[in-house]
Amino acid sequence: MWSTYLLIFLLIICVITDLRERKIYNAVLFPFLLVALILQLFTEGLSGVTGALLGMTVGLGILLIPYLLGGMGAGDVKLLAVIGGIKGIEFVLFTSLYMALAGGIFALLILLFRKGLKARFTKVLYFLHGLRSGMRLTHILHDNEALKTTYPYGVAIAVGALYQAFFPGILPI
Repeated sequence: MWSTYLLIFLLIICVITDLRERKIYNAVLFPFLLVALILQLFTEGLSGVTGALLGMTVGLGILLIPYLLGGMGAGDVKLLAVIGGIKGIEFVLFTSLYMALAGGIFALLILLFRKGLKARFTKVLYFLHGLRSGMRLTHILHDNEALKTTYPYGVAIAVGALYQAFFPGILPI
């Protein structure tokens, strides 16, 4: 039960800093990981620490490739790793599934409510029409402004973790 409280406290702090500053700080993440490892040692022994380290490794691995490709911030990667360190492998795997669903929904909402929806929709229609006609019109979809747009993915990670914490293993479908 301590791990759920620790997780919620971590997520509150990280969501606030991610929304305000688009940053998730190491000064927040590392102490939480250290506390989780110490608590695992005292409550579960060496097997608890091993499980926490494995969960941390899996959490890190899940977002490492998107980070290396430039699509994710390092703080997001470390946040998922710390979540794995606090709650373990199974929790972080389910969290990543829910995180991806929440991130996709957030991205769609941003696309719908960001300025220029009509222009983006028109470009997609031209692109689809070009595909149907056998023409490759990928340059139509290129948008420099959209490539620079980011959103705080830590919020999607937090939604995924909270969903898993309160509805463990239940698919939202």
